[in-house]
Amino acid sequence: MSGTAINVLYFAQVAELTQVRQESWPLEGPISGADWLTQLEQRYPQLAPAKRLKLAVNQFHARPDSVIQPGDEVAVFEPVTGG
Repeated sequence: MSGTAINVLYFAQVAELTQVRQESWPLEGPISGADWLTQLEQRYPQLAPAKRLKLAVNQFHARPDSVIQPGDEVAVFEPVTGG
């Protein structure tokens, strides 16, 4: 993995909407999860509102204020709902 990109994994409905399961995303420096979700929504408007999506960074659940660094693996998925 390049030091100027993150590896992004898309799951379930998110993968269906983006029609991508995995991609390399250029990232020059650290960014908050919330700010990255804004960029994600700009790239894939069909995910709006992207702020509802959940992230895992390096296989750990991440909060919106978590920092994403170049070289990280970021998983994007829908929130799990109970019934």
